[in-house]
Amino acid sequence: MESDFPIRKIIHVDMDAFFASVAQLDNPDLRGRPIAVGGSSDRGVVSAASYEARKFGVRSAMSSVLAKKLCPELIFVQPHFERYKEISQKIRKIFLEYTDLVEPLSLDEAYLDVTENKKGNPSATLIAKEIRKRILEETGLHASAGISINKFIAKIASDINKPNGQKTINPEEVISFLETLSIRKFFGVGKVTQEKMYNLGIFTGKDLKEKSLDYLVETFGKSGSHYYNVVRGIHTSEVKPNRIRKSLGAERTFSKNISSEIFMMERLKDIADELERRLTKSKVAGKTVTLKIKYSDFTLQTRCKTLPYYIADKALILETVKELLFQEKTLNSVRLLGISLSNLNTDKKTTTASKQKAVAVQLKFDF
Repeated sequence: MESDFPIRKIIHVDMDAFFASVAQLDNPDLRGRPIAVGGSSDRGVVSAASYEARKFGVRSAMSSVLAKKLCPELIFVQPHFERYKEISQKIRKIFLEYTDLVEPLSLDEAYLDVTENKKGNPSATLIAKEIRKRILEETGLHASAGISINKFIAKIASDINKPNGQKTINPEEVISFLETLSIRKFFGVGKVTQEKMYNLGIFTGKDLKEKSLDYLVETFGKSGSHYYNVVRGIHTSEVKPNRIRKSLGAERTFSKNISSEIFMMERLKDIADELERRLTKSKVAGKTVTLKIKYSDFTLQTRCKTLPYYIADKALILETVKELLFQEKTLNSVRLLGISLSNLNTDKKTTTASKQKAVAVQLKFDF
C-alpha cells in the first residue's frame, strides 16, 4: 500500500556534549572528568556539561552555583566559539559529500535528507554509520544519529542511543513507536500543553491518537491538527539548506543587578552596538524590536514594537528600545538585558530547498 504523504530518508546527526567534548579533546587532562562550559562565578550559567558531569545532574542553563553543589569536583572551562565553528565547518563538509540537503540547527546538529544521495547508497542507516565514523576519524569527536521517515522522528531517535550510537525507526515501526512515546517527547508540546494533556488523560502517543481531529482542534486550536498528524507519522517539513534567519539579537548578563533605568540605557547602548555589528555582518534589517528583561528573581519579560519600515541602525534601534524600556516601570532589579530584531527582510526570500521534490514511496523500503 502506497502512502499518500511524502516519506523521506532523514538523518538527524547530533554531536555528543559538543562544547564539553571539544574542551576535553583540546586538553587531555580534562578527559574522563566532570566539566562544565561556562562561568564559575555566583552569577554564572552552565552552557554545556560533559557526560561525566551529567551523571551528577548538571545540565545546560543551570546556574553555576547549583551545578557546583551537585558536583563539587566540577571543573569550569571558558567557551571557545571560534574553535567550535572550526570543527563544525569540518563536520558540515562531511555532510555535503553525501547530500546537498543539509539543514543545520546549530553548530552541533543538523538534518540530512539522503533519500537521493551522492553516494548512491540506498541505506540511510549505513550512511549515518559511515558519517559518524568519518566525524570521529577527522575530528576526534563522537556523534549520535537518528534515522527515520521524517525530521520529527529522526530527531527523537538520535537521542535514544546517546552517546556515540544511532537508532533507526523503520517505516513499518513508526506507528507503534509513536504510540508508546511519552507525550512530552512530541514536538510542540511544552510544559503548559503537557500539563493540559495530562489533565485530559493524554500521556502517550496512543492516548493522543484516540482523540479525533475535531476534538484536538477545539481543545488546542491550530496546533490540534499538528498533533493529529504527527502521531500518525505525518510530518511534511522538508530539510531546508540555508535556513532563513528569523531574528537576530544580542544580550548581556551583568555582574551586579541594575535597578536604575538610566544605567540600563547605558548598557543597552553597548548591546545595540553589538546588534548593529551583527546585522551589518549578516546584511539584514528588521521591523520588530524586542526588549528582553530578566529580573533578579529570574522572571523574564519581553516588550516589543513593530515599525512600518526596516531598520538596522543603532540609533533607530535605541530609539525604539528606550520607548519600550520606559513604557512601564521595571518590576525588580535587573540581571540581564537583551535586544533582538525580527520580522526580517529575509522572510520574503526563498531557498532552493523550497523547490525540492517530495518523494512518495512504498511504506516498506530499504532503510
